[in-house]
Amino acid sequence: MMFDIFPVTLRLLLASLLWLEDTPQPHHQATPRISFQLRHQHAVTNSSHVIFSDVRPSQLVSHSLSTPADPHTYTVDTSHLVAYKPSSHSAFCSARLRSIQHGQSHGNLWEGVEVLGPDVTDRETLLALAKISNNAYYAGEEAGWYDIDGFSTSIPVGWSPTDDGLRGHIFVSSDNSTAILTLKGTSAGWVIGGGGPTVRRDKLNDNMLFSCCCARVGPTWSTVCGCYKGSGRCGQDCVESALRDDDLYYSVAVDLYNNVTSMYPKASIWVIGHSLGGSVSSLIGATFGAPVVAFEAPAEKLAATRLHLPSPPSTQHITHVIHTADPIAMGICNGVTSSCAIAGYAMETRCHLGKVVLYDTVTKLGWSVDVRTHSIVNVIERLLSLNVEWDDESPEGDDENEGGGEGKDVSTSGWGWWGGKDEDEDTEKKVRLAVPVAKEEVDCVDCFNWEYGEWDK
Repeated sequence: MMFDIFPVTLRLLLASLLWLEDTPQPHHQATPRISFQLRHQHAVTNSSHVIFSDVRPSQLVSHSLSTPADPHTYTVDTSHLVAYKPSSHSAFCSARLRSIQHGQSHGNLWEGVEVLGPDVTDRETLLALAKISNNAYYAGEEAGWYDIDGFSTSIPVGWSPTDDGLRGHIFVSSDNSTAILTLKGTSAGWVIGGGGPTVRRDKLNDNMLFSCCCARVGPTWSTVCGCYKGSGRCGQDCVESALRDDDLYYSVAVDLYNNVTSMYPKASIWVIGHSLGGSVSSLIGATFGAPVVAFEAPAEKLAATRLHLPSPPSTQHITHVIHTADPIAMGICNGVTSSCAIAGYAMETRCHLGKVVLYDTVTKLGWSVDVRTHSIVNVIERLLSLNVEWDDESPEGDDENEGGGEGKDVSTSGWGWWGGKDEDEDTEKKVRLAVPVAKEEVDCVDCFNWEYGEWDK
C-alpha cells in the first residue's frame, strides 16, 4: 500500500485521523487448490488413551451419495483469512480459569495471523466439505490402531462397537500442509434413519449444549443437570459448571485437536462437522483459531459463553452453512409440541458464532420446514449438488436482508437476529451468487424468557 511508504510517526497520525483499525487484513493473492484423502480415524479407548487408525488405500470406502461413485480424493478451493489464535494453549487455559473464577477477561491473549482456509464462496468447495462431513458417520473396515502420546482424555470415544462417544476422521492433503479433523454429529434415527452406540451420549451433549436450562422444556421432563430453580429461573454457576464436565464432547475434542497438531505440527488444521459435530467444531475453532465449516449446526454461542471460552477479537474464521427449512439449525425446533421435544431433545438456542451462509430453501426451492431436512445427505443431494444462483447482496455491500427469492419469507422476516432491511428497500442492488454471502447474525438473543442467577447462596 502507498500508506506504507510514510514514516511511522506520520502513519500513526494518519491512522488516528482515518480511524484505521489495527487488524491484519488477508492478502488478495492467488490461492492453491488442495486435494485431501482420508488418512486416519480417531478414537479414545475405554482406558482413556487417545488412539488413531491409519487408513490404507485398500481400505478406503467411498460413502457415495450418487452414481458413479465419488472419488476418494476431495479437492477444495482455498482463500486467505485472518484468524485469531491464543499465544499458547496454557495462556488460553489461564485466561479461561480467570474468567470462571473472577469474571476477568484477558485483552492480550490473541494474535491475529493470516491462514489458508476453505473458500466458502465456492459451491464445489462446500460440496466437497459436506461429503467429508458425511463420511464422519461411517467407519472404515479393518484398522490397526496406534497411540499418540502427550494428551489424555477421560471418556470412551471411537469406532469400537462398545464405544459410545465422539467419532470422526482425519483427512490430509497430499503434501501434509493441511489436515481436516471431522467430527460426527448426532446419530438419531428420528432424523437420519440410523442410530448406533453413540445415541445416548450424543443426546446428552445436545441437551446440555443447546438447552436454556438442563433441558427443562416442560414439567414432565427429567433434566440433565440440577440447575432448574423453578418459575423460569436457572442457576448460572450451576449450569456453567455442568457444561464443563469432562464427559462432554468439548473436552474430548480439545484433546483430539491437540493430538492432530502433534501428528502434523507444521500443518494448518481445519475442523469440519455436521449438526452436533459442527457445533463442537465451532467451539474448537473459537479455542484454537482454526478455520471451521459447520453444516446445519445447532446454535453454539450460548455454550461458548457458559464454557467461559475467551472471546477473540473476531470469529470470522468460523462459517456456518444452514438452510431455512431446517428447524434445528434455525433455532425453532423447540417447545413441548415440537418434533425435537417429542423425541426428547431440547434444541432451544438460535445464536451462532462467526458468520452464517443462509440458503433460503423455503422461498427459493419451495421446501417445507421439516426436521428431516436436517440431514447432511439432504444438504449434499438436494442443495449443494444443484447449480442454483441465489439472490443476495454483493459481498462489498452493507448488511442488508439476505433473501433467497422475492418477497418476505420465513428465513428473514421473523428473526430478530438476522440483520437487514425491508423487502422494498434497495432491491435493485440484488446480485446472483453461487453461494449466499456469509453474514453475522445481528441482535441475536438466546433464552430471553429465562432468569439466571444464584438462589442457593
